[in-house]
Amino acid sequence: MDPFVPELRRILWFGLTLPANSIVMYSKENTRELQKITEAFIKKMGAAGMTASDAENLRDVLRFHEYRYYVLNDPLIADFEYDHLYKALEKIEAADPALITVDSPTQRVAKGLTKEFPTVQHLVPMLSLDNSYNGDDLHDFDRKARELTGLPVIEYCVEPKFDGGSISLIYENDMLTRGATRGDGVEGDEVTTNIKQIRSLPLSAKFSSYGLQQVEIRGEVLINKTNFAKYNEYLTEQGLSPLANPRNAAAGTLRIKDSAEAAKRNLEAFVYHVSYFSLIQGKKIPDALLTHSGSLAMLWELGFRSPQQEKKLFKGIEGVINYCSEFEAGRDDLPYEIDGMVIKVNDIALQDKMGMTSHHPRWAIAYKFKARQGTTRLLKIEYQVGRTGAVTPVAKLEPVAVGGVTVSSISVHNEEYIREKDLREGDMVLIERAGDVIPQIVKSLPDVRTGEEKKIEFPTVCPECKSKLFKEAEEAVWRCINIECPAQVVERIIHFVSKDAMDIRGFGEANVRKFYELGLLKDIPGIYTLNFDTIADLEGFKEKSIQNLKSAILQSKQQPLHRLIYALGIRFVGETTAKTLAQTVSHLLEFKNYSLEALQNLEDVGPKVAGSIHHFFSNKSNIAMLEHLEELGLSLKNEKKQIPSATGLAGQTFLFTGTLPTLKRSDAENMVEENGGQILSGVSAKLNYLVVGEDAGSKLEKAKKINSVKIISEAEFLQIIGKK
Repeated sequence: MDPFVPELRRILWFGLTLPANSIVMYSKENTRELQKITEAFIKKMGAAGMTASDAENLRDVLRFHEYRYYVLNDPLIADFEYDHLYKALEKIEAADPALITVDSPTQRVAKGLTKEFPTVQHLVPMLSLDNSYNGDDLHDFDRKARELTGLPVIEYCVEPKFDGGSISLIYENDMLTRGATRGDGVEGDEVTTNIKQIRSLPLSAKFSSYGLQQVEIRGEVLINKTNFAKYNEYLTEQGLSPLANPRNAAAGTLRIKDSAEAAKRNLEAFVYHVSYFSLIQGKKIPDALLTHSGSLAMLWELGFRSPQQEKKLFKGIEGVINYCSEFEAGRDDLPYEIDGMVIKVNDIALQDKMGMTSHHPRWAIAYKFKARQGTTRLLKIEYQVGRTGAVTPVAKLEPVAVGGVTVSSISVHNEEYIREKDLREGDMVLIERAGDVIPQIVKSLPDVRTGEEKKIEFPTVCPECKSKLFKEAEEAVWRCINIECPAQVVERIIHFVSKDAMDIRGFGEANVRKFYELGLLKDIPGIYTLNFDTIADLEGFKEKSIQNLKSAILQSKQQPLHRLIYALGIRFVGETTAKTLAQTVSHLLEFKNYSLEALQNLEDVGPKVAGSIHHFFSNKSNIAMLEHLEELGLSLKNEKKQIPSATGLAGQTFLFTGTLPTLKRSDAENMVEENGGQILSGVSAKLNYLVVGEDAGSKLEKAKKINSVKIISEAEFLQIIGKK
């Protein structure tokens, strides 16, 4: 059908709504039926297995549970149960490829790399929205809307303005056939393969139940805040620069050539508009396609994540203004980034009457929240030295208010980051702060350079001790390797006394720095030989605070060996690896005699970690420090615990990922160790159980690929240890 015939003109530009007699995708009855089928399949997994005749039902079941998990965020089965059902379908389809359908859940991840992203034309141009920044702007928008329509009061639909990467999707005969980026609004890049990695987007949807043959819908691709933080942690662990913000990360992921890599970032998508549709022959446009709010309800019921639950309807503009203010106040509590609200005239006929300019529709406007970005001048770069010797450049800025906070200092990570952003002293730069995220420099503004800007030369010697800096070939970080470097000494002491290490309360960072500057504290053993008579003469130290500090220092001598190992700050040795090391020896100094090969034979200790441990225990100064600590009363021995025989987990390894429903992760790990089990720091063939909570990340994906790893819930974990 020609999309420009007169009767479709309003549909072409302004979207659609929910028919009154619509078919709900998963009604209560359907849910109960699909859950029964699911339970039957789960029982069948442990019995005779599944056959080719089960393929279609398996696909329906898996689609249903994807919808429950990724759209409703309300799963009905455990992740490991879903995974087993998924693998069962994979096995059936592998045995008979003729059974594979294009919308099968197994067809999301493509093999190999995408060579290029061809440019495609949108069925309908993706126009921009006019912007407003306060209540006066919205009053003006309402006045013009009433003048254009001749109505005294207009109904508005208000929804969040998602801050991600815009996409356009085409469904034909209920199947997803194309996904594209916004591009210039007329044309965008075709990124269907990466779009299919977004599990909140169905590969098929029953548009035909509305009499629709071809549909083009608009949406926004996002990375939620939790997944963004996890992915940046992963990048940091790999020695790579973290991504600046979730929006850029989402938009950039759409154009990654490796779809498997795109899948790792756990993209999500909201769809919020139907820009075009054509009808199945003989079908009529449903009378219910009259409001924008109805279109959101239809998309929701078809299995998409639309702002159906966030949107609100208001008669008149005053309620709109109040709702925008409420949403702005609570924006940081949302799991995803938004930068404003979108206000639309709800009635499609009125939208058609109001029309549009060449730039934006007259029936919609964006209410933009207070700026989270700002421009300022980069004055200079200073360099800080951490406890591992890492030299971190810090940009000093002309103070600028961004997102309610005055920003004057931002970490710029490493030398490569400076080169990638083309930063120079004196540059004007664009900075961004989203919620509680640490401010980042988005980019420099080379077009406004005067020629007086200075190229940043990374130092070749330590800014603290002037020792020559060193950088390993596979890393982006320059380091000072002088163990006597004053900056490193202070940072190591701060780490040693911290809560997760020796937990010396009252001995925080400020006191460490003060005692060090006054010459009262020179190294870690000095913690246990402090002159409290001198400290008593310092301002702010009274008898009670001194007594509390003395008591905390004394109690720290009773900390178990794994806490002491972690407190030493050995590079790459976190809390879990520290526990592995503590369980290996009867006395800490036995590691003097361990070879690299022997260290690599330990659970979850790879070449990089083994090299760091070996280097630490080969250093005579470190050995002398440990011997001194032992003389001062700290135990370097492994005090082995008695393991209850009834619930012993000897020989069993566990790892926890995601947020557990009732347990703190530290408490769950203690339960394992108290029962003789071992905690690993990563997923490998040595892992027996991965206990999965909400928002599980890359560990879960990796575990799915290792058949020997059992993926269980918190409830199943508690059953294993006899607590439930």
